[in-house]
Amino acid sequence: MSATGVLQPAADYLDSTAPEISISVVSHAQIGLVMDLLDGLQAHCQGLRIELILTLNLEETLPFDPATYSFPISVLENTFPKGFAANQNQAFSHARGRYFCVLNPDIRLDSNPFKHLLACLEDSSVGVVAPLVKAENGDLEVTARCFPSPLKLLAKLFGIGWAQDYPLEAQCVYPDWVGGMFMLFSRGVFAQLKGFDERYFLYYEDVDICARLKLQGYQTMLCPTVSVTHHARRQSHRELRYLKWHLSSIVRFFLSAAYWKLQLLQKP
Repeated sequence: MSATGVLQPAADYLDSTAPEISISVVSHAQIGLVMDLLDGLQAHCQGLRIELILTLNLEETLPFDPATYSFPISVLENTFPKGFAANQNQAFSHARGRYFCVLNPDIRLDSNPFKHLLACLEDSSVGVVAPLVKAENGDLEVTARCFPSPLKLLAKLFGIGWAQDYPLEAQCVYPDWVGGMFMLFSRGVFAQLKGFDERYFLYYEDVDICARLKLQGYQTMLCPTVSVTHHARRQSHRELRYLKWHLSSIVRFFLSAAYWKLQLLQKP
């Protein structure tokens, strides 16, 4: 389903017994990482009505019983591997919560991040909110950025411009876009956007959806008072196919209608 299609969420989301948050996690033969994430949710999110939609993008066997967790887990098994956007849109079609959270399996929790993030979404001008993301060594990851441009990417290629684009000392930060490893939407906004654009197989789906949010009058927010840890694998640095997907997504974004509309908005 592309961003121009009709995204249909589960029909019972208005049921009073429905979960508050639907969390989508996609495993690419990463079930060990998923188990660590599930244990973090179990340990830190007690009392919060959540459901987890686990998509197995590659064939693998679950080494655990989903029923052992305190929150419901739905398992979707793909017959062939899908891209990031297609998997998240598919999960949303099964989601029953008032909010939809995209969460990478290599994210680790040491507290409940959702209380403060949900409070941010009480502002109807906010379309998506994300926490501060730290590396395993405690360093901040650059996940709140200005929209990319060919010049900025060229500078990055030569090792220039790796610093944060925004100061993170404020209570709330409103960047152009946030990384897709942890994004929390209200279901209404995600449906209004028709989800992620499935023409992006991998990479830049987060940039594109934040661009479309901005064009529809919404803000992207990062909440620095909440942090999670990212056990990043950086596969695009080691495998040629990931690099190809990354480059093709960059080109697609710069040729997209969203990018050029943003350029027109920025002109005096």
